[in-house]
Amino acid sequence: MAGKIPDLHAEVRTGTGKGAARQARRDGMVPGIVYGGENEPLAINIPFNKLFKKLKEGRFLSTLFNMKVEGQEDVRVICRNVQRDVVKDLPTHVDFLRLRRTSLIKLFIHVEFLNEEEAPGIKKGGVLTVVRPEVELEVTAGDIPESIVVDLDGLDVGDIVHISDVKLPEGAKVTIDRDFVIANISAPSSLRSEDDGDDDADAEVPTVGDTEEAAAEE
Repeated sequence: MAGKIPDLHAEVRTGTGKGAARQARRDGMVPGIVYGGENEPLAINIPFNKLFKKLKEGRFLSTLFNMKVEGQEDVRVICRNVQRDVVKDLPTHVDFLRLRRTSLIKLFIHVEFLNEEEAPGIKKGGVLTVVRPEVELEVTAGDIPESIVVDLDGLDVGDIVHISDVKLPEGAKVTIDRDFVIANISAPSSLRSEDDGDDDADAEVPTVGDTEEAAAEE
């Protein structure tokens, strides 16, 4: 997630039970429920096409949404379950949890790279290889950072950026318990080709005499 929290539009579902849910599906909607917080559970419908598109984008269960329902106040939610048809694997029901500002959640946060042009390795023709464009962090719902910032100023060819090299947003914690790689500056392809050629050139080539001596020894 980067920047603005995405909106998710829904409408209040009239009626409850399996009959109302089946009718919603026939109307091209996916029934769902919003629960948690201080308010009562709210039965909703979400347009199938819009929900399916969000699911295809990935990380639906770890994305914070601003749910907009006509006649209701906007609320921050995170999906806790997506039920699917066992045959078609299409969504048939979704559960959303309301979040307080102090709620702890796990989200993927975008990594932003600064001063790429100032990095000595880039000036030499090196290539920035991004291993993790996003990093999963545990944060509070009221203090979600827009990005994790990595400053490339001063980095040379061969330098590696680990998560331990990055200053995380205040209150945020990495969910993976190891010092993983975020990015590195690799040598330009032309330089790698030259190095390979040098290795071949340095290889010892047997002379005719050497070959004859080796044959005699055999």
